[in-house]
Amino acid sequence: MKGEGVTIAVFPGDGIGPEVVAEAVKILGVIEGARRVSFRLDYGPVGGAALDACGEPLPASSLKKALEARAVLLGAVGGPKWDGLDYALRPERALLGLRERLGLFANLRPVTVYEELIDASPLKGEVVRGTDILIVRELTGDLYFGTPRGIRTEGGRRVGVNTLIYTEEEIRRIAQVAFLAARRRRRRVTSVDKANVLESTQLWRDVVTETAASYPDVELDHMYVDNCAMQLVRDPRRFDVVLTTNMFGDILSDEGAMITGSIGMLPSASLGETHAMYEPIHGSAPDIAGRGTANPLAAILSVAMMCRHTLGWEEEARAVEGAVRRVLRDGLRTADLARPGERTVGTAEMGDAVAAALAASLGG
Repeated sequence: MKGEGVTIAVFPGDGIGPEVVAEAVKILGVIEGARRVSFRLDYGPVGGAALDACGEPLPASSLKKALEARAVLLGAVGGPKWDGLDYALRPERALLGLRERLGLFANLRPVTVYEELIDASPLKGEVVRGTDILIVRELTGDLYFGTPRGIRTEGGRRVGVNTLIYTEEEIRRIAQVAFLAARRRRRRVTSVDKANVLESTQLWRDVVTETAASYPDVELDHMYVDNCAMQLVRDPRRFDVVLTTNMFGDILSDEGAMITGSIGMLPSASLGETHAMYEPIHGSAPDIAGRGTANPLAAILSVAMMCRHTLGWEEEARAVEGAVRRVLRDGLRTADLARPGERTVGTAEMGDAVAAALAASLGG
């Protein structure tokens, strides 16, 4: 209910994470002021910031905040400062740990090409115009979590091992997410695998096909991942919902981001049965951290996804998305979106503009 307080665990993280999260928090403030709602923002360190402060990437105190919150808002984790650490201590282990401990098995990544940013895409306008894809990525299986794993010595030489494993239950539940999402869209699911060489993804294809029988109103087709990567840049408009594995989804969603013109435009939602986490899909970008030039729109659009998927506030979700479109129509561009010679705005200026447009829309 909007009249109740809502606790959001806020983990700014590393690099540009704190900068873009600050702008997303501005958007929460506008919603709070315009609607009968109060947000309790519970901040905590994760990733490299937590390593520096606590000696571990996911402190128990931060995990507790995540488990007790309605949702998590995350900036970014990682950076070259911590690259030399053991894998168990890398900042990225915080991200994997949150996904595992919160049971976040479904990652939703919308790939939307804004008419105002057609020229920012490296592809021709006639190829990308009208692209609207939802990538549904399984998030807790695959090589990222399978065991055995690690680097060991065998016969005097080093061997690296990762295990790609999926159960039919894991595949079925993510397939259901994709089919239900397609029902709210254009009713088409493309399932992406590598069933011609990987038995685990042959099982993926089999279970997805079985699950499709419960959704006769949704069209299903299958595509090998290499072909999908090619078709995404050849004809992205052919896709509606793309359903795929953890690793393939990681790669394809970044490819999809560049279709839009910048990875700084893509938000994401990671959903489980009882918990959710929202974050921009870009990394920590340490090369521009602290300069105030990062694009905050993906973080801001992640707030829109939070409103829609966790809070059930469709009006506010659409208002945030509309405010982003408004500032883009008004010509505001961060450095990653600007054409040569075009005026750019900084992180805070872009956030302020979206907040103002949102306040006008909501009457706040």
